[in-house]
Amino acid sequence: MKNRYDSNEAQRSINAYADQPEGLCLRVYTSRLIGSEADLVLHGGGNTSVKCRVTDILGEEKDIIYVKGSGWDLGAIEPQGFPGLDLAYLRKLRRLECLSDEEMVNQFRTHLVNASSPNPSIETLVHAFLPHTFIDHTHADAIVTLTNTPDCEALLKKVLGEGIGILPFIMPGFPLAKAVADLYEKNPAMDCIILLNHGIFTFAAEAETSYALMIDYVSRAERFLAEQNRSKTPVIALGTACPDTDIILPLIRGAMSHPDKNGQTFHLHVRQNEMILAALDRADAGELLVSGVLTPDHVIRTKNYPLFLDFSHDDDEQQMARRISAEFAAYEERYDAYFHRQVADKKVARNKLDPKPRVILIRGLGLVTSGETPQSAMIAADIAEHTIAAKIAGAAVAPYRELAESSIFDMEYWSLEQAKLGKGKKPLLAGRIALVTGGGGAIACGIGRQLLAAGARVFLTDINQDRLEQVRDMLAGQFGPAMVSSLVMDVADSRSVQQCFSRLLREAGGLDILVPNAGIAHVARLQDLDEKTFYKVLDVNLMGVFQVIKAATPIFTRQSFGGNIIINSSKNVFAPGEAFGAYSASKAGAHQLGKIAAIELAPLKVRVNMINADAIFDDAGVSSGLWDVVGPDRMKARDLDPAGLKEYYRQRNLLKTEVLADHVGNAVVFFASNQTPTTGATLPVDGGIMAAFPR
Repeated sequence: MKNRYDSNEAQRSINAYADQPEGLCLRVYTSRLIGSEADLVLHGGGNTSVKCRVTDILGEEKDIIYVKGSGWDLGAIEPQGFPGLDLAYLRKLRRLECLSDEEMVNQFRTHLVNASSPNPSIETLVHAFLPHTFIDHTHADAIVTLTNTPDCEALLKKVLGEGIGILPFIMPGFPLAKAVADLYEKNPAMDCIILLNHGIFTFAAEAETSYALMIDYVSRAERFLAEQNRSKTPVIALGTACPDTDIILPLIRGAMSHPDKNGQTFHLHVRQNEMILAALDRADAGELLVSGVLTPDHVIRTKNYPLFLDFSHDDDEQQMARRISAEFAAYEERYDAYFHRQVADKKVARNKLDPKPRVILIRGLGLVTSGETPQSAMIAADIAEHTIAAKIAGAAVAPYRELAESSIFDMEYWSLEQAKLGKGKKPLLAGRIALVTGGGGAIACGIGRQLLAAGARVFLTDINQDRLEQVRDMLAGQFGPAMVSSLVMDVADSRSVQQCFSRLLREAGGLDILVPNAGIAHVARLQDLDEKTFYKVLDVNLMGVFQVIKAATPIFTRQSFGGNIIINSSKNVFAPGEAFGAYSASKAGAHQLGKIAAIELAPLKVRVNMINADAIFDDAGVSSGLWDVVGPDRMKARDLDPAGLKEYYRQRNLLKTEVLADHVGNAVVFFASNQTPTTGATLPVDGGIMAAFPR
């Protein structure tokens, strides 16, 4: 690990936050250095602090401790990410014999310098009870790897030196803070304390020194592990082939989810690289890697154990499905037994968390992780990847020694740890994955926006990449890039469709909501309609719907928990217009396909409904491809400008209202959220066109 401290950059941090105490500016700088190293901290892990003397509004000087706030990531932290607290008062708390977690948090909140600050780290008292100005704490992979060995204390002193302090695993909070302070006071010369199965603290009077100590101690551990691995004979790989992800991932997602019980579905994240594949292909992978977490802090993201799957002896899909079902059932039984054992032993009452795995190790394929959001699935994958690397490195030193399940349970069911995941009502379509074709058009903007607002992850497809990326970028700017993706696809080309659906599965693991929305238009009377043009319109508007429904059906079948197909038909299905024969006929055909699909897919619990929209011209600067074609002819025929044409169509409907792309999106969300037991239905979104009433 490289020491990246740069005095010029440190000074720039001081200059950038000139209104803040200098110590806090340096604290921000070195915290970011720590946060940029994934081998030190991951996704909000670790915490840092600084003690400063500041003048309050009364002109009185006070000692304030600034400590990392909950929800902030060290890699991007700002001064406001360090809530300040009354240091003198916090130190008085050490006199207490005990302090509950709830009262500890209350004491933090009532002694903040700024009432709007985020909650301070749950390890704030560790930082307060130690005397040093700067304190750094990380869950460094190399350090934790050494602590997860049978004779870890002797090994740590051999590698890091006799002067370090070592504590057994203690739950974060008041008891840990007292233990750290007591240990330090027995040997004030120490500059480092190792918490077994947890991490490392370094401390000093200067920011640079505390940071340098962290890098130095972690580097010693890294060098030792590297030397031990160089001296070992490489493990021979089994040479396992990758199983078919188009089959495996929907089967896994189906086994992961339980929408019948509580509506919960999961996003999957696939992680595959040379290190992961080699580790999973070891003959001892099932034993070495199916062991407990490196540090209990990870358990809320990954659970204590991964699930290991090996399909090398399964010849067909049915065998794969049976293996997944059996392995998931066994995993859940083991989790249930662990839960009931712990609540009985501890004589406590707890609401059991979801017993399904969050990390699945698949020989030949890689890591598959699950989460209620794409971000949580990715976080689990990052942790799992680091865990695999650490366990492989540690295997060259000594057998892996996991933490006792009693401590794991305490952390997994600790209210302060669960709070990191956030609470509150879930969005209507949380965990759902949607694919919208025709993604580069105005209607797709509205559909995508409303699906995203309801909590779904959205994949937009289009043959026109420029228009597609415009819409994706716009929606990603509002909802975040993790929630919306673009896939170039030609709905009329079966190979393109299949490739796109395979990419969808690799990125998300499955599909819940399919919205066939792609369409093209052509203006010509039948006598003037060119045969090739007619077939081109049919290819997109009719065959495109057929192709995507056909490609989605195996996914719905393998997931086995249902889904929704919502076809964007057209008012023209019931009320066609002259010189619009190709469009109207193709849309009517797609509409009829939807009714057939509703009949055929009902046994799979897949609902198929249609939306008949009309007169949607644009959305947020994105034009409608249909009106780009039709608009000039309609304006010419009625001697209208663009604004006049919009007003004409507004006045044409019964409600005298403008129909927007968001209205179509609302209709899609209504069907996709299963608010009524409806399939095979047609919902007009047209302001009321009598000739287009469904009949």
